[in-house]
Amino acid sequence: MKVVVLCGPESSGKSWLSGEIQARFGGQVVGEYVRHFIDREQRDTCYADIPAIACGQLDWEDRARASAPPLLILDTHLLSNLLWSRTLFGDCPAWIEHAVLEREYHLHLLLRPDGVDWVDDGQRCQPQLQERQRFFDASLAWLLRHQQPLQIIEGSWDQRRVAALGAVAELLER
Repeated sequence: MKVVVLCGPESSGKSWLSGEIQARFGGQVVGEYVRHFIDREQRDTCYADIPAIACGQLDWEDRARASAPPLLILDTHLLSNLLWSRTLFGDCPAWIEHAVLEREYHLHLLLRPDGVDWVDDGQRCQPQLQERQRFFDASLAWLLRHQQPLQIIEGSWDQRRVAALGAVAELLER
């Protein structure tokens, strides 16, 4: 099983690209648990919610891993939980970083925030490009610091699709 993670700031195309990758190569997509959590709770998250959100994301990922698809496509993983917790609340439970580092991910597709428009969907909170760029920079720094395999995806929607599909095709050929 190859595991691909889409990561980076909000409104950069992670969910859309997850679907594009699945349409091209098959596999199983794991969505973003926090969206489910917010829809269910009908409120903004608080720091006390971070462990439950992280555990929910891990549970969804673990159930998908147990079915052992040839390609597992994660719309997000605990790096987003870690960075959002630090961004919104200035802290994050330490176990979350340990949990993400314990798992094997074969490729992180890190999406740049520029080149595509931000879209308000009722859950997003970073309309300013500078905010999304800081989130991208923090994601990149973390991935590099922990020597995670990554490819930066940027440009127009079409350029993002072509680059992401090419990166996954290359991964699957290994």
